[in-house]
Amino acid sequence: MEGNKPNQNKGDFKVTKTITKWGNSLGVRIPHDIAHEHGLTNGSNVTIRATETGIVIEPVEKDLSLEDMLSQINNSNRHEEIDFGNEGKELL
Repeated sequence: MEGNKPNQNKGDFKVTKTITKWGNSLGVRIPHDIAHEHGLTNGSNVTIRATETGIVIEPVEKDLSLEDMLSQINNSNRHEEIDFGNEGKELL
């Protein structure tokens, strides 16, 4: 049976939902409050993994922009330039 009211239990936000057929797969709807709390919107990517105790669905961190990646460079993770030599018509 699908529950409409969340049950608060030791900091967890729990609702009971019904799994439904979706094409050749099965699907479950994520309630708006839970999706909003975890930054999920239509088209968000999640990781689904099976554990010994059940199924875990976690948001995938958004793709970093080039600026985000460059901002993480520091002296401890920086390397020298790598020279692979001339491979083709680079000098033309």
